[in-house]
Amino acid sequence: MQNARAVSRLAGDRPVIAVVKNNAYGLGLETAAPVLAALPEVSVLAVVRADEALGLRKAGVRKPILLMGPATEDELLELVTRDVVQSPYRDVAPTLLARVAQRTGRLVRVHLYVDTGMHRMGMPVDHALEWAGSLARARGVRIDGAFTELTEDADFDRQQATRLRQLQTAAKERGLTIPLLHAASSDAVMHQTTETFLDAVRPGLSLYGGYVSERAMQLGGLRPAYRLKARVIRVDHLAAGDGVSYHKRYVAERPVWTATLAVGHVDGYPTGAVKGGEVFAGGRLYPVIGTVSASHTVISLGDNQSLRVGDEVTLVGPDHPAIHPNEVAKRAGWSEYNMFMHLSPKLSKRVV
Repeated sequence: MQNARAVSRLAGDRPVIAVVKNNAYGLGLETAAPVLAALPEVSVLAVVRADEALGLRKAGVRKPILLMGPATEDELLELVTRDVVQSPYRDVAPTLLARVAQRTGRLVRVHLYVDTGMHRMGMPVDHALEWAGSLARARGVRIDGAFTELTEDADFDRQQATRLRQLQTAAKERGLTIPLLHAASSDAVMHQTTETFLDAVRPGLSLYGGYVSERAMQLGGLRPAYRLKARVIRVDHLAAGDGVSYHKRYVAERPVWTATLAVGHVDGYPTGAVKGGEVFAGGRLYPVIGTVSASHTVISLGDNQSLRVGDEVTLVGPDHPAIHPNEVAKRAGWSEYNMFMHLSPKLSKRVV
């Protein structure tokens, strides 16, 4: 996938820890994750929920998996058996993980989850050194790395990366090795310097072809990794004065053909698409009109019936700049992340 290559190149050819949380950013864990896992640039896949980690193994992923979130003892027993790397962030972790190692007879591998200033998750960095020592002494536990989360404030993020490096150095002085450090998200890879890249980068959105900002789009190199498609299920001819959808939010000023698509906001297409959004079919763009309702979207065909029932229309994808997810989000007044995260898990998906 060209996106992983582009990200790795921007990060100085560092290995990529691919974040596939939240159903692989909406693209489907079982669909997208095996594709990412097959790429040489990707060294690890990361998730935030225990069921996602187990789902990756069930989908056939054999590369290392990092769980960047909590797990109960019962979940840990299965996760460790399936060789999922854990991310402890609490004082209780050494005792719990040692007990899991004893019960499973397996080595528990961990990446220390360190809070270097975001104050959302992780062990506060001021307490992390003693805590890391406790983990290192726990029977059956091995520290393979440490990570933090960046705030997307470039100056402060450099400080955060420095704090993580300082933890690694202080640990080494005590005879404790922390082999791998990572922090940089898609935003950091696109906007920041190598100081935050550390030993590996940990992007999400950019791997799926979404840009984190207008500035990032100027760098180029990414391609949307999905197409949102729907079929035409009805074609209509409006007379002047006829209205479309709820409250007649669109009223025809002259005779015009319209088509109804079998897709709506419940599928992840933004309601704001009526504010200038377009769809792509047969080499042409068609404006979205009326209302994007739960299950339907109406488009204007203009003077001619250029589409028929059953024709396929692309609402989001790489085929035209107007339907790039960032552009759709911009016109709809949505976050670019919503263009991915809000895709319905019930959508039919296939790799092409």
